[in-house]
Amino acid sequence: MAILSIFVIGFIAGGIFLQSLRRGSLAPIVLSTLVGLAIGIVFSAIRIVPAGYVGVVDFFGHVSPRALSSGINFVNPLARVISLSIRTQEDKETMEVPSKEGLNVALDLSVLYKLDPAKAVEVYKTIGSGYQEVILIPQYRAAARGVTVSHEAKALYTSERELLTQGIDDSLKNLIANRGVIIERVLLRAITLPTVVSGAIEQKLKAEQDAEKMKFILQKEQLEAERKRVEAGGIRDAQTIINQSLTAQYLHYLWINTLNLNPNVIYVATEANMPLFRSVDDDFKLLHKKSIQPSGQ
Repeated sequence: MAILSIFVIGFIAGGIFLQSLRRGSLAPIVLSTLVGLAIGIVFSAIRIVPAGYVGVVDFFGHVSPRALSSGINFVNPLARVISLSIRTQEDKETMEVPSKEGLNVALDLSVLYKLDPAKAVEVYKTIGSGYQEVILIPQYRAAARGVTVSHEAKALYTSERELLTQGIDDSLKNLIANRGVIIERVLLRAITLPTVVSGAIEQKLKAEQDAEKMKFILQKEQLEAERKRVEAGGIRDAQTIINQSLTAQYLHYLWINTLNLNPNVIYVATEANMPLFRSVDDDFKLLHKKSIQPSGQ
């Protein structure tokens, strides 16, 4: 782009120079042409690297050992500047991996990574700008297969999946530790097991949940039985105490006190010392009331 700009400015300057030769006035035109060329060269030496990127200077195959930082930079006008992102990037992959039993399991993975700014020049020289396809994606596919092959399929369906994710993360970091790529995190988004395996695992988990539910019910029934035994023992002890303290006279006393609470019932002692009950409510009195005869009749 810089070379093209210089050629364009030179072409325009050459055209102006030819026109000046025809008119016979060379000095002002030559001076303005030189000034224009100088300005064009200065502007072609300015390169802007966007934020979140570093620039690698490639001058006809000779790569500068120092990467350009983001902002305005001055380089050789004939050099080419390649911008490489140092931002966090995400690569998503869905792959078939083997389990310990030899079953094929579908994993939906994401890896978060970024380019090490200090090694950007080395990555460009040894790998190129498409380093993701060269070292990152093949390596973390290999890391995923290497970790899952040592785990059973059911482990991928339970809480052990966190251990699986950590294992893939550690393995990937070891594989590309010195290649200039920083692995931030590996995410396991989804696992798809074969239908037969997933159905068997779901049935097993359901059976375990049913067993836990039955265990809870048995514990509840045992506690309820213990509560009833304690309650029966308390009633038995209370009855024993009451039986030891009750006498016939005490029962008569309680009975009389209870009868006294009702104003419509009277107690009449008999020879057998048994109470007689007689209703004395107002209707009964009115029904059996005797008329008073006048005296002398």
